Amino acid sequence: MENSEITILLVDDEPDILEFLGYNLGREGYKVLKAKNGQKALNLIKQHRPHLVILDVMMPVMDGMETCLEIRKNPDIADTLIIFLTARGEDYSQIAGFEAGADDYITKPIIPKVFVSRVQALLRRLKEVPKNTSIITLKGFTIDKSRYIVIKDDQEISLVRMEFELLLFLVSQNGKVVSRDKIFDNVWGEDVIVGDRTIDVHIRRIREKLGISSIKTVKGIGYKFWEG
Repeated sequence: MENSEITILLVDDEPDILEFLGYNLGREGYKVLKAKNGQKALNLIKQHRPHLVILDVMMPVMDGMETCLEIRKNPDIADTLIIFLTARGEDYSQIAGFEAGADDYITKPIIPKVFVSRVQALLRRLKEVPKNTSIITLKGFTIDKSRYIVIKDDQEISLVRMEFELLLFLVSQNGKVVSRDKIFDNVWGEDVIVGDRTIDVHIRRIREKLGISSIKTVKGIGYKFWEG
């Protein structure tokens, strides 16, 4: 997918930030939409279906956390990629962001090259999956790679894109124990820097959503998927 085919929505209550980020993304060829609060952002998302939403956390009317939760609750837009943008870099804030369903987390002040690199790393997840390899049938559930959903007991379960990528990667390892570093490199990418507890939060959310115990924690090493 070419950059010109990708739409990014910027959401921030500071006009200077919107202008600054919009300029840097526009230079890369992306189509950029802008909103000053979460409520306006939700309306634009429903109208334009952007591929990526970059959300400031602290905003009037509806903040970033609330907006993210609303996006994830709506099955029509739940698979939208979301990056949180905030001046708060504490661990607990990042964990709260991932709990709400964010795919990545960028802190202010923003360095343009780093910002664009993080955006590009996340957007690489939009690559299409070949049709002949789109369905994986496992014990108790099925993974549909073309639609980014999991089917269990005839029910479709939506996962945040990074949760889906994490599940898919663990399944692809055929029962091997995978280190945390390898998970970071293969799921988030070498260019993306996230907190140490990011994997733990995503694993817990996958377990809760799917109601499975197939993802095993290997203390001090990492995780493995085992149907057993």
